[in-house]
Amino acid sequence: MDKFDFMRYALALAEKSAEEGEVPVGAIVVCDGKIVGEGRNRRETVKNALHHAEIEAINDACKNLGGWRLWHCDMYVTLEPCPMCAGAIINSRIKNVYFGAKDEKNGAVISAAQLFDMNFTHKPLYEGGIMGEECAEILSSFFKKLRMQKAGEEK
Repeated sequence: MDKFDFMRYALALAEKSAEEGEVPVGAIVVCDGKIVGEGRNRRETVKNALHHAEIEAINDACKNLGGWRLWHCDMYVTLEPCPMCAGAIINSRIKNVYFGAKDEKNGAVISAAQLFDMNFTHKPLYEGGIMGEECAEILSSFFKKLRMQKAGEEK
């Protein structure tokens, strides 16, 4: 599998979130070419601010690998990580992060902040724009549908 196959898997998780009324973000952790952790946005379902896709994927990978140091792992996520998720990625020592769409308002890799470039104990490598159009489209469609629903409720 290549980075596009892994991102397609993350997109499938994002689609599942959208079907449940969650902001469509999906993430996976890959080790030695195998998916060892997966997550998707579930903040509304679980009623917990910590249930971002990246946090769930890291938690799943730690459980499956038996430790918190993921220095030999990569992450694929459909949206640029926020500050909380970027911090978790740094602290779990993930080697490479591949993300799809930029998050101009909350992205903490290249957009609103650049946490991976700061002088922390670990600096993940990163590449953005992997299937960026597809990742941005699922978000745009979700929010367009949400706005239409709200407009219908206001009538």
